[in-house]
Amino acid sequence: MGLLTKIFGKMRAPQGSGQGYFTTFDGYTPVFTSWGGEVYENELVRAAIHVRATHVSKLSVQIQGSAKPKLQTRLRTGPNEWQTWSQFMYRLSTILDIQNTAFITPVLDEFGETVGIYPLVPSMCEIVQYAGVPWLRYRFRNGETAAIEMQSCGIMTKFQYHSDFFGESNAALRQTMELIDVQNQGIGEAVKNSATFRFMARVNNFAKDTDLAKERQRFSKENLKGEGGVLLFPNTYTDIQQIKSTPYVVDAEQKKIIQQNVFNYFGVNEDILQNKAYGDSWSAFYEGVSEAFAIQFSEVANKMLFTDRERAAGSLVMATANRLQYMSNKDKLNVSAQMADRGIMNRDEIREIWNLPPLPNGQGQAYTIRGEYYLLGVDGSVQKKGDDLTSGAE
Repeated sequence: MGLLTKIFGKMRAPQGSGQGYFTTFDGYTPVFTSWGGEVYENELVRAAIHVRATHVSKLSVQIQGSAKPKLQTRLRTGPNEWQTWSQFMYRLSTILDIQNTAFITPVLDEFGETVGIYPLVPSMCEIVQYAGVPWLRYRFRNGETAAIEMQSCGIMTKFQYHSDFFGESNAALRQTMELIDVQNQGIGEAVKNSATFRFMARVNNFAKDTDLAKERQRFSKENLKGEGGVLLFPNTYTDIQQIKSTPYVVDAEQKKIIQQNVFNYFGVNEDILQNKAYGDSWSAFYEGVSEAFAIQFSEVANKMLFTDRERAAGSLVMATANRLQYMSNKDKLNVSAQMADRGIMNRDEIREIWNLPPLPNGQGQAYTIRGEYYLLGVDGSVQKKGDDLTSGAE
């Protein structure tokens, strides 16, 4: 009960029944399931979900503003006392990809104050209403349940259509999953049959069925129950031939199409899956997957943790990534030189591109502008800097 109490605090499941399930305005009752319970058990699908979650886990979560200073201090060190930010983001991304809906619940202290956030698996949740207010009720594996008001939680979604609040199921992937399953079974059967030899023969000079049955038993006993060897056929056996079975296995092109269906569904490709992407290729993946996740998470977390007034005053949670780190070394060098020469990036920002720590005592906050450039003032004045260095922090 320790984890349950820490997450939900005193906001336990309301007693009383008869309120039923909470349904959305269009009468849609959400059912959260992983397709057939088997989506994550498929090798290719798991690899696609894993690579998405791995890149999402590298997002940097930044806390800004002055509201709720104690909460901000805790969030800067991690989302809760059991997970790091990378573990939290990885699990949240995995849950979202498998069930197309992910719940984020506040972690409460003994006074009912929010001290962190925690991801919940939707298939272990149900939406109920009590006294006209929707609650999120979570069932732990030990059978215990607890609940918290929905307005205190955050909801992330994918493929949202029928429901006003929740994402669709992965039923659209069913045919592809079935093709993958049939293909894997076909390969398994082909391997088994390749190690099996079957023969057929015509047996002559047997007038009775009982004599034929006795001959079958004799042949099996003498040839198939030993330690191996050569099959010996008596003269009464004619037209002896091997039975060959050729299981159907899709060719390489068809297999590639099946794989491409999974890649299209999860927005990945072979280079991303095998960690070969960098530069523009990785940037495209980031903009299509990681950035979309970062934006939705940031918006959901901000709405969940801060009031409208606090957000308007500048308090926010932001998930970002330095895409320049994924350029080739040649591109990194070019960006570093061009941005530094023009005073667009300071030394610490350049060092971050190369995965280097900031310089001590704020030395890395200096901006450098090459001598052949001119500084144009807002009043139209022109000043040539020569070999001087312009330093200072923004």
